[in-house]
Amino acid sequence: MKKKVNVAILGTKFMGKAHSNAWLAAPRFFDLPFEPVLKTVCARDMDSAKDFAANWGYAQVESDWQKVIEDKDIDVVAICTPTYLHKDIAIAAAEAGKHIFCEKPAALNYAESVEMAKAADKAGVLHYLNHNYRRIPAVVFAKQLIDEGKIGEIYHWRGAYLQDWIMDPNFPILWQLQKETAGAGPHYDLNSHSVDLARYLVGEIESVSAIMKTFITERPLGTSGGSFNTSSSTSNEMGKVNIDDAAFMSTEFENGALGSFNASRFAGGRKNYNVFEIYGSKGSLAFNLERMNELEYYNMDDPDNVQGFRTIPATLSGHPYMDAWWPPAHIIGYEHTFAHAVKDFLEALAGDKKVTPSLWDGVKIMQVLEAAILSDKEGRKVKVSEIQ
Repeated sequence: MKKKVNVAILGTKFMGKAHSNAWLAAPRFFDLPFEPVLKTVCARDMDSAKDFAANWGYAQVESDWQKVIEDKDIDVVAICTPTYLHKDIAIAAAEAGKHIFCEKPAALNYAESVEMAKAADKAGVLHYLNHNYRRIPAVVFAKQLIDEGKIGEIYHWRGAYLQDWIMDPNFPILWQLQKETAGAGPHYDLNSHSVDLARYLVGEIESVSAIMKTFITERPLGTSGGSFNTSSSTSNEMGKVNIDDAAFMSTEFENGALGSFNASRFAGGRKNYNVFEIYGSKGSLAFNLERMNELEYYNMDDPDNVQGFRTIPATLSGHPYMDAWWPPAHIIGYEHTFAHAVKDFLEALAGDKKVTPSLWDGVKIMQVLEAAILSDKEGRKVKVSEIQ
């Protein structure tokens, strides 16, 4: 029999569901070294936690995350809470010897992310930061093509992550729209994903110039339990919005490539539009999350009369992760990326290896994001190394 790994998930909203589904699905499709067990779910609202546990099959519920950390039966803590809770939970989990599976962005700022990573390393626990888009088969395949030299020397990264969820002025101020609880707006929530993908595919970012904007500066106050599924508020009490609604960055990579990053929640018609294009000396790549099973590839060595972007369906058994799923050309979805993360996490745990992105990758990402904030504030290009 395989050794069991007991998992506690903190948070029952969107990410709590996505993580729970992944821990259940991964061992059913992949031959994993451990058998994950949904041991404990934690939420402030016990009624909500009980309903969640019954639906997903958790053995027990808790409303105090500190008690979950203290439970000697727990092996892995999956942090699906609002960002402002990440640091305290991760450090406590590390000190208790629990392995960490944490949602992004890592923390409220660079300093907190460093504390988290140092605590995890000191404790010798495995730590993972869930930038799940790294584990889309088409994206991993893009990485393979780049590493094989198919597009040559990289000149440009062009990325955008656009949404329109909060364009309604009556959309309430939830935790995601407060600096104290979210750190920043789409600059953290969306640009963190884009920066992670750019680091994964192109390399480290050396400098950044940025501009940020808040279009609606006052909104109705929301409720502590609200989420982005909430579209309006009936509250007459107004509050000040102190995070960005849009954040645009221009960057230079250490390898000399130039990059652009556009993150906004004010892009009408865009619900979750995560795209990137990479241009090199021998070819180009393009990806669109709305067509996540496809990768566009342009090969400059093709004869002139057949040159053009080709669309590669990354759904064959030879593509990353796909041999575990359906017959060739049968597509997969967003939720599968979380199962891939669980697979890689447990294999790293069994092999006493590291997994990426780790909390140290979170440090690098936060360093870039904070450099952008400083650039916007001071109106100048900022070296990423200035953030210490």
